[in-house]
Amino acid sequence: MSKCDKLLEKAANSPNNFSFTEICQLAECYGFEFQRQSGSHVLYENLSLEILEYRLMNFQNFKGKAKPYQVKQLLKAISILNDE
Repeated sequence: MSKCDKLLEKAANSPNNFSFTEICQLAECYGFEFQRQSGSHVLYENLSLEILEYRLMNFQNFKGKAKPYQVKQLLKAISILNDE
């Protein structure tokens, strides 16, 4: 099982216990590219996504953790990527 597969499984099983570093790594596994950082917010973009709502992902570092709703948004975007 690859590192990306392990991260995906962890995110799906435990979105409340996912670190900020892990969400950034998972996004990069699925083709999201770092765009910019503003304070604790980091923006990633995947131009291959046809649905604009999921093309740009905003992740917030909250005491070293990713916000659970942002993990769920990334999981939805990955699901869309896998269906395309």
